Amino acid sequence: MVQTPKHVVIVGAGIGGLSAALRLAHEGLRVTVLERHATRGGKMRTVPSAAGPIDAGPTVLTLKPVFEALFADVGEQLADHVTLKPLETIARHFWSDGTQLDLHSNAETSRANIHSVFGAKAAVAFDRFSADAKRLFDAFNAPMMQAAVPSQTALTAHVMRNPSLIGAMAPHQSLAKSLTKRFAEPKLAQLFGRYATYVGGSPYHSPSILSLIWDAEARGVWSVAGGMHMLARAIEDLATSRGAEFRYNTHVTRIETQHDQVCAVHIGDERIAADGVLFNGDPRALVQGDLGRSATTAVTQESVEPRSLSALVHTFAAVPKGVDLKQHNVFFADDPKAEFEPLAQGENPTDATLYIHAQDRDRTQPLGVLERFEIILNAPAAQSEEPALPEEIDQCQTQVFNRLADFGLTFSPTPKRNSLTTPQTFGQMFPASNGSLYGRSPHGLMAAFKRPTARTKVRGLYLVGGGAHPGAGVPMATLSAKHAAAAILSDQISTSTSPLVDTPGGTSMGSAMTG
Repeated sequence: MVQTPKHVVIVGAGIGGLSAALRLAHEGLRVTVLERHATRGGKMRTVPSAAGPIDAGPTVLTLKPVFEALFADVGEQLADHVTLKPLETIARHFWSDGTQLDLHSNAETSRANIHSVFGAKAAVAFDRFSADAKRLFDAFNAPMMQAAVPSQTALTAHVMRNPSLIGAMAPHQSLAKSLTKRFAEPKLAQLFGRYATYVGGSPYHSPSILSLIWDAEARGVWSVAGGMHMLARAIEDLATSRGAEFRYNTHVTRIETQHDQVCAVHIGDERIAADGVLFNGDPRALVQGDLGRSATTAVTQESVEPRSLSALVHTFAAVPKGVDLKQHNVFFADDPKAEFEPLAQGENPTDATLYIHAQDRDRTQPLGVLERFEIILNAPAAQSEEPALPEEIDQCQTQVFNRLADFGLTFSPTPKRNSLTTPQTFGQMFPASNGSLYGRSPHGLMAAFKRPTARTKVRGLYLVGGGAHPGAGVPMATLSAKHAAAAILSDQISTSTSPLVDTPGGTSMGSAMTG
């Protein structure tokens, strides 16, 4: 008798769930992906506009080897499925006093620009900072990001064997304090401090080791032809070709266990039997019982609290005027403390740094035509589930576009209320998240060790995505899928080898995977 492949149900089709579906289906498992939204991608979402779909989440691909490895592991080539364009200019940076600085994928060009704008000492400081960021990335990539379960003991031993890393880590300093010591030029300290927000933190409370994020970006930034959602589509298509099933507009209401082991998920009155469940949502949803009582012990409260930052996101099509934009642009607040102190108190800052993704600047086209834009500013996680009031949205619109006008940048037509996505809206999109876009806060030296890993305390229930180790961001969520798939494939070896029998309605019976 031919044994039916073990059945894994993946709850959520974000980049982590998609990548895990591809890996598991490629290994011959039966995979069903259930997604509450109408399409794939999770936070890698798009919104429609008169100029075409606009990226409304992540805007670039970094750490390309992570994605090359995903495709290679299933016998494919990344370049055969998505078209990537390396960006010469990583970002163009603006300050209100007229200072402007471009950072490039070419380190020498970045150094020359810093020398030209801020002088020789700043260029030397940049060299030292970049070298230390690279050393940190190289040192912690394998034992931390690439490891399924990071070991504090192993990492400590690694640092002790390489004591020169301690100076680069500045373990008892915040990122902001470390950068202030590194750079006499406050603007450069502000610029590199912004990298803490990439994982939802404040530079004043995040550990100095987050400076390694600069090296991750300096290794190369690519735009995806057609938008970031094309990457999600390519992964889904490959997973489908290997037998994975995707069901959209499907909301899972409960994870069922028998004998302390996952055995099914419920969609309203429908029950889908499963040998394992992989949850690609905010792990906080499990803690607070959104997926049923049996899943509340899967992870600890400490692994999902406190929450990271959220964002206010404007997406619109318009004709820009007055400023020469690159694809990625940063308009800095005048006082970084005035930005992050209100955020720490759960309030929106009145002086905020604005990131602008000019999506159409990566192609040759005449100026003065309709272009697609995404503007992001940091915001605290939502304090309630009540939607933002119209006057609050108007205030945000006025603040953002008046501030850009101060820099000389205007848009025609001026974006309207419906262009704004608030933390409350993100909270509705991603249940139990409070609108926090990065899961648990990165604040504190030990924050990276407190995130939940792929295996949970409930047998047969696994985690994948930005809320799990190794953390937030498209590359990290993709790595989490590698860890989760490996755990599932390893654990299924110890399950029963007795034949599984399909029952009417498409459900299957059999032993659940051990955790």
